Amino acid sequence: MKQRIFVFDSYAMIAYLEGEKGAETVAKILKDALNDRAEILMSVVNWAEIYYIVLREQGENSANLYLKTIDRYPIKIVDADKESTLAAGRIKAFNKLSYADAFAAALSISQKAKLVTGDKEFAKVKPKLNIIWL
Repeated sequence: MKQRIFVFDSYAMIAYLEGEKGAETVAKILKDALNDRAEILMSVVNWAEIYYIVLREQGENSANLYLKTIDRYPIKIVDADKESTLAAGRIKAFNKLSYADAFAAALSISQKAKLVTGDKEFAKVKPKLNIIWL
C-alpha cells in the first residue's frame, strides 16, 4: 500500500506543465507515484478547471494536450458525488476561496492527504489542511 497521499489542485499541475515555480516539487511527487511510493488524487472539478483555464488562455488544442498529458501520469481523477459536493459546499460557505478550490480542500480533508498548491487562497483553510506550498 502506498504510504503517502497527495491531492493536486489545478495550480500544481499547471505549474508543472508550464515549468513554473514549484514544478520541481510536483515532478518529485509524480516520480514517487510512478515508483509506487505515493498516490496522487485530483478532483474532477480541478481537472476541468485546468481545461477551462488553458482553453481560455491558449486555445482548444493546448487544452486537449494538457488533459492528454495529465492522463499519462498516475493521477486518479476523483468524481464529484453528492457527499464530496456537499463537503466542498460547506468549505466554500465559510471560507473565501473558489468553488473549484473547495473541491480540492474537501478531497484533501476526506483522504487525509497533503494538498499540493501555490494558491494563497488555501491559507484561509490552512488549519484544516496539510499543505505543501509551491
